Amino acid sequence: MNALTTSGIVRSDITASVGGASGVARGVPLDINLRVVDLSEGSAPFVGAAVYVWHCDGDGRYSLYDPAIANENYLRGVQAADSDGWVRFQSIYPGAYPGRWPHVHFEIYPSLDAATSAGTKLRTSQLALPEAASRQVYGTSGYGGSLASLAQRSLSSDMVFSDGYSLQMADVSGSADSKLTATLDVPV
Repeated sequence: MNALTTSGIVRSDITASVGGASGVARGVPLDINLRVVDLSEGSAPFVGAAVYVWHCDGDGRYSLYDPAIANENYLRGVQAADSDGWVRFQSIYPGAYPGRWPHVHFEIYPSLDAATSAGTKLRTSQLALPEAASRQVYGTSGYGGSLASLAQRSLSSDMVFSDGYSLQMADVSGSADSKLTATLDVPV
């Protein structure tokens, strides 16, 4: 199943499943704010570009893929960039699983129509989450083995971020006691 063509996938709150599925992801609230800029236009906001984000739950499982939650599609969503190039998603902080640094996947499409028809994407990347924020979150309940997984991986040994992560490292503010916000500029 392709989440991009699922009814209801265009949304800002990605914590609950859509399209007939009923699961809800639990964890520390995380707002994901991405600003898409068009390099061919001197880094002007890329108005109307569509962003598809997805990430694992607090247990390190991906909806649609992990057998335990294969019928769910939470922690996935699409939005079009506003007049300033921003998309904002309400989610939960992803867990850490063996072999990977904490991250959020995203794809950029030229338009909402291109995204929701699973058309040609302009860019695929990942947002890295900082160690301090991750440790804070993973010290709360609901994140099982995330501290142990985090301790076994570094950014420099991660299969994606090992070639450099300075442009993929999100600024994270807030507190695990209430809500965190991850912000990243995404040049296309």
